[in-house]
Amino acid sequence: MHSTKSASPTSANSPGVLKIYFLASRPKTWIAGASPVLIGGAIAFKERTFSPGLFLLTLLFSLFIQIGTNYANDYFDFVKGADSPKRIGPKRATLEGWVKPLHMLRASFFAFGAAFLVAIPQIFVAGAWSLPFVLLCISLGILYTGGPKPLGYLGLGDLFVFLFFGPIPVLGAYYLQTCHLNYSVFIASLAPALLSCAILAANNIRDEKSDRQANKKTLVVRFGRFFGATEYSLCIAMAAMVPWILIGFFKAPLELVAASLIFPLSLPLIKKAYQSQNPEELISLLPKTAFLLLLYTALFVVLWYTAPTQVV
Repeated sequence: MHSTKSASPTSANSPGVLKIYFLASRPKTWIAGASPVLIGGAIAFKERTFSPGLFLLTLLFSLFIQIGTNYANDYFDFVKGADSPKRIGPKRATLEGWVKPLHMLRASFFAFGAAFLVAIPQIFVAGAWSLPFVLLCISLGILYTGGPKPLGYLGLGDLFVFLFFGPIPVLGAYYLQTCHLNYSVFIASLAPALLSCAILAANNIRDEKSDRQANKKTLVVRFGRFFGATEYSLCIAMAAMVPWILIGFFKAPLELVAASLIFPLSLPLIKKAYQSQNPEELISLLPKTAFLLLLYTALFVVLWYTAPTQVV
């Protein structure tokens, strides 16, 4: 475990302050926060009930929650020892000494505070019942790697990611625009949920050794590397099936089948997840998986918007 005083303040060799916090926000993963809101908003837009301002606030809320969670993760993984000088992967601002640990913690609180501010108009639209939900999102963003029993250290990170990067934001974005829900929107939410879980699995496969040493019991640490690779491949395969389910059972636009192209594109990544033993070879797995989510989201949103058929 690191002391919170062991990191040095930013030095002459570190990036500029703005770049430090930009990199610490992990922009390559932003699509995981944006995707469900874009998908939920696209479905609502097709129903001719769409407020651009409300949509923007929803998108900002999701991104601020994700950025706050990433800042908190940077801080807590450092002080708990999960991030050490031996870790493989993108540099972590606190670990590198680019920023003091307390400053990173404050940055996470700032991001969560911004999330709460943009949530206020949405609470007025949805009703007072949504306030506890907003507070829950913020609390779990902190408890993902913070607190005495962080979710990510207990093997519950995958469940957290599935719910909060899939059904909850997709249904939330849709409900705020339409004030109702339906099963088809829930089915649509499964694809970003599963692909976000694949991103997490890619991260956990890469970090298996360092997580094991830090007693961070991810599913990969608990059940092994083969389990992690299987989880990774199944998440992508099941996400690619979602458009077919929407087409077959909910009369979604036939053009959505193009979004399933993510599966053949993922085959080299799946092979790498199973076969690569060197963590350094797995560094590219996460951003390439995030690109699959970006591609799926772009195809889904564009094809849904341009197709004449609506889900029923």
